[in-house]
Amino acid sequence: MKQTWRWFGPDDRVTLRDAREAGAEGIVTALHEVPAGTVWPLEQIRRRKEEIEAAGLQWSVVESLDISETVKMRAPGWQRDVENLKQSLQNLAKCGIRTVAYNWMPLFSWMRTHLHAPAPNGGFTTRFDATAFAAFDLYLLKRKDAEREWGEDSSRKAYAYLQNLTEPQREELQSTILYGLPGGNGNHTLQTVREALTWYSELGEIGFRENAGDFLRSVSPVAAELGIKLCVHPDDPPRPLLGLPRIVSTAHDLEWLLAQSDLDANGITFCTGALGVRADNDLITMVRRFAPRIAFFHLRSTQREGTLENAIGGEMESFFEAEHLKGDADLIGIVIEIVKEERRRSAHGDSMQIPFRADHGQELLNDRERGAAPAYPAVGRLRGLAELRGSLRMAERLMMEVGQNGTL
Repeated sequence: MKQTWRWFGPDDRVTLRDAREAGAEGIVTALHEVPAGTVWPLEQIRRRKEEIEAAGLQWSVVESLDISETVKMRAPGWQRDVENLKQSLQNLAKCGIRTVAYNWMPLFSWMRTHLHAPAPNGGFTTRFDATAFAAFDLYLLKRKDAEREWGEDSSRKAYAYLQNLTEPQREELQSTILYGLPGGNGNHTLQTVREALTWYSELGEIGFRENAGDFLRSVSPVAAELGIKLCVHPDDPPRPLLGLPRIVSTAHDLEWLLAQSDLDANGITFCTGALGVRADNDLITMVRRFAPRIAFFHLRSTQREGTLENAIGGEMESFFEAEHLKGDADLIGIVIEIVKEERRRSAHGDSMQIPFRADHGQELLNDRERGAAPAYPAVGRLRGLAELRGSLRMAERLMMEVGQNGTL
C-alpha cells in the first residue's frame, strides 16, 4: 500500500514538508483553482507536479477531477464539459498521473453540520447532526416538500433544535452547509440551492442514473486507452439529502456503476468513512467483493450516534469523525483485506501499490491555531497515518507468516 496525503495546493496551511515529515510517500491533490468543466492546462499540471517532486514526493492521485453540475444534469453545454474532461485526462496521462478520483454527488460534495465539534477524548472533530440538518432543510432553506418528507415528529424535533440556537449559531449552521467543505465550490446561497433543487427534481433519480451511465460509457474507454483508472467516491453521507438523488451509497449502487462499463478504468475510491455511516454496509464484505476494481482507499472511521426517522420510510444517521482505529469501521480488518488484494495482484503481474490516505483527522494539539481546511489538520492526520502504518506493517507480517506456514 502506498501512503499518501491530501494537499490542497500552495495555499494549504499544511505544507508538502509537513506531509513528508508525517511519513507520506505520495500526494493527493488537484488543480483546485481550475473550475469544473474546463480543461486542466498541461503546463499547469506539469508545474504542480514539479513542485511536489521538488519536495521529495510524488503526485500519486488526482482528487478530484470535478464533474460539472452541467454534466450531471445534462444541461446545455454538457457535451463540451465532457470533452474538456477527456482532454484533461490526456494532459494528466502525458504527465504520468494515472489515478483520478471524482464524485457523482449532486450539488454538494461531502456534508457536515459542525466543523469543530468537541471530540470524546479531547480535540475537535467534524460532525453531522441529522436534527440540525433537518432544521436547516425545513426552516432555513424552507425546501418545498421538506415537511412532508421529514414528517411531524422529526419536524418538531428540528424546530425545537433551531429555537435553542442563537442567531450567530444559526448563521454558522447555514454557512457550514452552504459552503460545501473541501471539494465544494463555496458559492452557494439559499436561492441558488433552491434553483438547483428544482432542476434536479425534474431530472429525478432515474434520469440521474442514466446520466451517470452515459458518462461512464463515454469516458471510461478514453481513460482505458490512456492507462488511467477513474475511481468514483461514495456519497457522504450515503443518504439522499434535500431530496437530491444519491446513487453511490450501497453495495448495490457500486455494482450498478461498475456494470455501466466493465473496463478496469471504471473503478472505485473506497471510502470507509462515507460507506461506514450506514450500518447495513458491511465494509469488509464490500472490499472483498469489489477489490479488483478498487483503485484508491480513503481510510477513516465514523461513529454513528443514532438516527432521525423521516415520513417516507427512510432515516438519516447522526455521526462524527472518530479516531482512525475506533468508531464503527474495522480498519485493521480492512487493511488486512487490502494487503491480500495487493498480493493477489502481484501474483498476476501487477506490482503497483494501491494508494491510500489517512482520510480526515481530528484537530489535536495546535491544529486549531494553524487554521487548516476542515477535517484536514496536520497533527490529527499524522496520528491517523501513523496508526494505519502500524496496521499495515502488522498485516504484511501476518500475510508473510501465513504464506510460510499455511495457517495463522
